[in-house]
Amino acid sequence: MRVTIYDVAKQAGVGIGTVSRVINNSPHISPKTRDKVLKVIKQLKYQPYVMAQGLARKKTNTIACIVPYFTGYFYFELLNGVQQALSRNGYDLILYSVDLFEKKEDILKRTLRERRVDGVLVSSMTISDNYAAKFIHSKIPVALVDGFHQLLDSITIENHEGAYLATSHLLKLGHIKIGMINGCLNSVPAKIRLQGYKQALIDNNITLDEQCIFNVEPNAEPALRNNDGFNKLAGYIAMKKMLALRKNRPTAVFISSDIKAAGAIKAIQEHGLKIPDQIAIVGFDGIELSEYLGLTTMKQPMFKMGDLAVKILINKIQNGVNNEKVFKQLFHPQLVVRETCGASLVQADYR
Repeated sequence: MRVTIYDVAKQAGVGIGTVSRVINNSPHISPKTRDKVLKVIKQLKYQPYVMAQGLARKKTNTIACIVPYFTGYFYFELLNGVQQALSRNGYDLILYSVDLFEKKEDILKRTLRERRVDGVLVSSMTISDNYAAKFIHSKIPVALVDGFHQLLDSITIENHEGAYLATSHLLKLGHIKIGMINGCLNSVPAKIRLQGYKQALIDNNITLDEQCIFNVEPNAEPALRNNDGFNKLAGYIAMKKMLALRKNRPTAVFISSDIKAAGAIKAIQEHGLKIPDQIAIVGFDGIELSEYLGLTTMKQPMFKMGDLAVKILINKIQNGVNNEKVFKQLFHPQLVVRETCGASLVQADYR
């Protein structure tokens, strides 16, 4: 089996993002960590670039993956699918973490200028018309995951539909007062999931109660804004505020990510309330942790999305980029019913 970036990270006791930064000579790595990672790379004979093949064929056998964060269950599952698909095909991975618009623009510019990679995968971010045109002209294939551009290959999830179905499920169980715990609204998935939640209430003639909607504010402390607000602490704090509504609190809550739901569940338990008897919950993502929490959730195929993105890129790398054939794939999240919503097997037979 070919040594991967995951093997290096595991033996060095660091994250894959740290390994990627060492490979790319990032200045934001301590000398001690850099030496440790380089030592493991040497021990495992890990080769991030297949230079001999690259010089002969004018290819690097390397894919760049640009993501907002290295952490987070969604990106872990997505990158797992990406890495396994690349490994099967003899390609390496360069990871870029982008948390600022300017940084994303800089990486896209460098990718076009340096041509160190054969293809680019961009996750959960938009690409401007200007850069889309530049990549098309350069013949460097680009695939968007959890993002969309009409001129580029795009793999998306129906976030609006998922939020709508999650909220509708709670309505079918008899709940009228349904709240929502969400991420930062500068995140496209958070914005669209909020719209889906609201639409489900409107379509069922339920009056929207804004005090029962908790988004992570742009000026919130950094710990709450981590991963665009999709984190356990943000879910915990939001549920604390929701429970403080006392008699005005909702009887059910749609939470826009499973990891936020984990934090919310902790807050409910500390408050001495029972799930789902006193408050029902539906999450979003379908991460492995949701099964252990007994969490009802909208499951999205994160691993499959990463795997498919790599297949698209490699196909265009090997067969040539045809700008007239743009690949579009829309995945539909599936409702997985467990204990936290209070549905019986009979009530849940439509999942």
